[in-house]
Amino acid sequence: MSAGAWPRLKRAMRFAQPHRTVVVMILILTFAVAATNALEPLVMKFIFDGLGEDGTLQTIVAGVLMLVVLALGREITGGVSNWLSWRTRIGIHYALLDVTVGKLHRLPHDLHRREGVGAIMTRLDRGIQGFIGAVSEISFNVLPALAYLLLAVILMLRLDWRLTLLVLAFVPLPAIIATLAAPVQTRREKLLMDGWARIYSRFNEILSGIVTVRSFAMEDAEKRRFLREVGATNQVVVQGIRFDTSVGALQNTLITAARIAAIAFGGVLILRGEATLGTLVAFLGYVGGLFGPVQGLTGIYRTLRTATVSLDQIFSILDTQELIGDAPDAIEAGRLRGEVEFERVHFAYAATGSVILRGIDLWVRPGEMIAIVGPSGAGKSTLMALLQRFYDPTSGVIRLDGIDLRRYKQKSVRRQIGVVLQDALLFNESLRDNIAYGRPEARQEEIEAAARAANAHDFIMAMENGYETPVGERGGRLSGGERQRIAIARALLKDPPILILDEATSALDVELEAQVQDALERLIRGRTTFVIAHRLSTVVNADRILVLKDGRILEAGGHDELVAAGGYYASLVQRQGRVYTGPERREAERRHRERTEGDRRREVLT
Repeated sequence: MSAGAWPRLKRAMRFAQPHRTVVVMILILTFAVAATNALEPLVMKFIFDGLGEDGTLQTIVAGVLMLVVLALGREITGGVSNWLSWRTRIGIHYALLDVTVGKLHRLPHDLHRREGVGAIMTRLDRGIQGFIGAVSEISFNVLPALAYLLLAVILMLRLDWRLTLLVLAFVPLPAIIATLAAPVQTRREKLLMDGWARIYSRFNEILSGIVTVRSFAMEDAEKRRFLREVGATNQVVVQGIRFDTSVGALQNTLITAARIAAIAFGGVLILRGEATLGTLVAFLGYVGGLFGPVQGLTGIYRTLRTATVSLDQIFSILDTQELIGDAPDAIEAGRLRGEVEFERVHFAYAATGSVILRGIDLWVRPGEMIAIVGPSGAGKSTLMALLQRFYDPTSGVIRLDGIDLRRYKQKSVRRQIGVVLQDALLFNESLRDNIAYGRPEARQEEIEAAARAANAHDFIMAMENGYETPVGERGGRLSGGERQRIAIARALLKDPPILILDEATSALDVELEAQVQDALERLIRGRTTFVIAHRLSTVVNADRILVLKDGRILEAGGHDELVAAGGYYASLVQRQGRVYTGPERREAERRHRERTEGDRRREVLT
């Protein structure tokens, strides 16, 4: 056990503090069970000694009744103890989930991308289960085993010290074997935890990207890879079972040897008249129950090592630096007007040191629409991440309504920022729940109004259960355009004064874009809006267009102004051939409506 393990165990035991009264009750009950087990061999001695020449039927009946009372008491006490133990385990499990899941929501985004969702969840689950198992083993098995061991040795010495010394000579041997085996078992535990985390991280990626896997016809290859890694990890399990079985067989052989030695020596003492048959029977009872607690106590080293491995996984999450914390004197943001100011903002990721933004100066009036264009990696999404305070600038200041963003409580700001992304994330719940995600208390009429404004109400009502229709995992039952319109309805219902559209239509074809763009135009009215786009047709009507390149604002102005300037933006327009303007979008939408109406007429005729 390393020196650093004890502080981790001490820290982890704080999760059991709210249950300390119940834990004391469990210990009392388990000690009572241990005492009952220690008394049973004495009753057996009483019965067998009563079978001698002076024995009577009353002696046998009394002994049997005592065994019945002890058995009933043990089962009742053990049952209550087991029930309380599970309640405690579930309580500790809940407390650990409370802090770890809460922490996962506050961790930096790059950690989730780097580790992988599957790996994080596997480590979390196995870490919590391993720790709770270790705590239960120590509290509810090891300590009662220690109590039984002390009682048994005391009673054995009172019965016959010679037999006691003979049996105790065998006791350390299984313990020594267990101690020697513990490091191998601990290394295996760590290897298995890392292996399963790696396997399920990849498996989660495959299931999340199943369309890509199928499009490349890689199903069989991915299956083979998954089964190959599972097979390799299972080989570690099989080798571990072989090792543990060998260790167990050697320990059981020594226990059997101790029992045989006790029978042989006890038989000699009986023949000499120096011991009774009841004494030998009692000793055999103690030998049978003695080695279990001893092995349990020797296994405490392995249990503690397993606990520390599990705690390493838990604390690796809990001790990770959080995204950002609120200042102690942070204030709630009232209803924002939507004035945004970036003053000499620089930003570099701490993990890599790479500089993303260099001296950004920008002032945005309430209700103004700002388009941000530029090559990939220019810092467009990072600029919006800073506005949502997922990160703080390396230097410089961001202000909302004239107040430093860092003075606000983060959640009070994010509640007033609506985001529509390129790949709209929908949850496997009903359409109603997805639209009301930011405002779960919203009334049905408010939800329907938001859906109508987003051009989503008609297709929702055409579905099997209307607003109660489940959308499938990640909205898989909906088309791309339908998902985007649900995301827009969600943002409309939230009614934020500030809006971020991050490539909201770039994955759609021209006709779908026309429908979604119409919904977006309703969404942005009266809101401070930031539009990140590569498709320039979506930004031509912006009040200002910012061209971001190499972390700097290279150009700023209206569409016509920037095209006339002949700079980088003009070159982007030239590369895209032509800009898909508002009238063309409306014409595409008209053609789509006519084609849809024709399809419906044909369905009716059919």
